[in-house]
Amino acid sequence: MSSFDVKTEKVAVLMGGASAEREVSLMSGSGVLQALQSLGVQAQAFDPAERDLAELKKEGFTRCFIALHGRFGEDGTVQGALELLGIPYTGPGVMASSIAINKLMTKHIWRADGLPTPAWKKVDSAEATRAALAELGCPMIVKPAREGSTLGLSKVTAIDQCEAAFALAAGMHDEVLCEQFIAGDEVTVAVLGSGAQARALPVIRIQAPDGNYDYQNKYFTDSTQYLVPCALPEGEEATIQQLVLKAFSSLGCRGWARADVMIDAATRQPYLLEINTSPGMTSHSLVPMAAKAAGIAYPELCLQVLQSASRDYAL
Repeated sequence: MSSFDVKTEKVAVLMGGASAEREVSLMSGSGVLQALQSLGVQAQAFDPAERDLAELKKEGFTRCFIALHGRFGEDGTVQGALELLGIPYTGPGVMASSIAINKLMTKHIWRADGLPTPAWKKVDSAEATRAALAELGCPMIVKPAREGSTLGLSKVTAIDQCEAAFALAAGMHDEVLCEQFIAGDEVTVAVLGSGAQARALPVIRIQAPDGNYDYQNKYFTDSTQYLVPCALPEGEEATIQQLVLKAFSSLGCRGWARADVMIDAATRQPYLLEINTSPGMTSHSLVPMAAKAAGIAYPELCLQVLQSASRDYAL
């Protein structure tokens, strides 16, 4: 982390980009930009889909707030470019970002570190998807390995749905993941900070219509309920926060992130689903909601994240 002088630094808020989550990224970036400017930060919008990243150096930007989502934003690619440009940026570094966006690699590492995550199978055809259903049980989740915001995700409840589910996921990315479905409470936990200073914010419990927390219900409707305080049984919130901190550390994350967790209704065992290294910052987003519950207003949250900007290879 480097010291930050609000009067002298020139900040680029990277938003938009070329991923399937461009629309949401523009909303996140606009919120961050307005918040930083309200605090006197010399912040400007910068869309990598419309401008060459090399312009960041030429125009004297000294720090970047990454409000990009999905591929080309939180997958290590823009992080690597910023490393080469010598510009500190928010969120995890190159390796952690590239691993976290790949749900398969994330699961391998969490499993190796003894962290709980639902059983899974990598598949390459509709036939393999049907075989995975027989092994993992019904219902089953089918999703692309490298997309966020539940894009390309299906909940398979019958074998005749496997072909369409595979085709949808494969249309988003060539690696497709079948995952054991965990029935129970869906929660999310944000982390701020790095190393020993990393802390988990209050747990948010998500109650979506018919249990369907999809892209539309995440960003564009008001029918999803978010419970914070989460009202989980005594002791569960602290246990889940500690699990998420371990998951954050396991992937080598820094700065901030948000992890999604399912709690088995029968056993109360929490299972890690995935970790988002450039979380949403829209009016419907969960990190600002958790921060507010912890007494951190949206502008202060944006400033804290910006102050944590760093590089993997600071010379």
